[in-house]
Amino acid sequence: MANRELAVGLVFLTQTTVGILGNFSLLCHYVLLSFTDYRLKSTDFIHKHLTVGNFLSLLCRGVPQTMAAFGWKHILSHFGCKLLFFLHRVGRGVSIGSICIVSVYQAITISPRNSWWAELKVKAPKYVVPSIILCWMLQMLVNVIFPLYLTSTSSEKNITNKKDFGYCSSVRHDKTSASLYAALLSFPDVLCLGLMLWASSTMVLILYRHKKRVQHIRRTISSRSSPESRATKTILLLLSTFVYFYTLSSVFQVVLSLSDNPSGVLLNITAIMVMCFPTVSPYLLMSRDPKVPRLCFAWAGNIKSPHLMRNM
Repeated sequence: MANRELAVGLVFLTQTTVGILGNFSLLCHYVLLSFTDYRLKSTDFIHKHLTVGNFLSLLCRGVPQTMAAFGWKHILSHFGCKLLFFLHRVGRGVSIGSICIVSVYQAITISPRNSWWAELKVKAPKYVVPSIILCWMLQMLVNVIFPLYLTSTSSEKNITNKKDFGYCSSVRHDKTSASLYAALLSFPDVLCLGLMLWASSTMVLILYRHKKRVQHIRRTISSRSSPESRATKTILLLLSTFVYFYTLSSVFQVVLSLSDNPSGVLLNITAIMVMCFPTVSPYLLMSRDPKVPRLCFAWAGNIKSPHLMRNM
């Protein structure tokens, strides 16, 4: 095995392992909370589905990509190839949809009571579960066509009319069909990014106005940063991380879909970019949420500790 292939394989292995462990830890935290007296908030419910989407995306893309980088490219059957790609696309879509839903939900819940969102603010928690279910259904519907043109590389004899993705290959399309196909797959991402930018901008504006109203009180009491300022920084951190990684991954995926014979470098960079946000996001959530235990082996103790219950 060449040194470059070994290095790429180690990158995929590290990224997949770190991402799966982070999402599994966060998912177990939410599952354990459901068995306690603590009532999960609507945002916790959305984060749980975000974690499931991240886990699916990493497991179904990272594991076969790592095995392909180490030279095991012909181990998947046709059905296995189609299933893994489908689950990866659904998981990725649910991940971005969950971020969009939680952004819109938070923008509604922190809106002033005298705003035109006042009536929707009361009903917002009732729409969370239907929104998540609709997100899963739409992603399955949009991505159901994706596996139809995929096939395993285990029994490929003539690949002149196919694009090789390492452990799977797809039928080549003409430029017009490829452009329409890329636009169809990118439309949900672009829509969710637009909604998330709008919701996050609204939250930042609301928090900024609130900070201005109480600024004279904060100045007389303490010189430390206000809770509104810290919340604004958290929103901007999550927003910038999400937009950065998903914009890069979307650009690389569009370029990949338009390439007749993509190079190995393009395939590897695209796979790394696609898995960056699912890898990083659970650690961002854990670092910003005081309810989340910092150590995986201390789940039960931290959940039942008085200090944690006060933070809840």
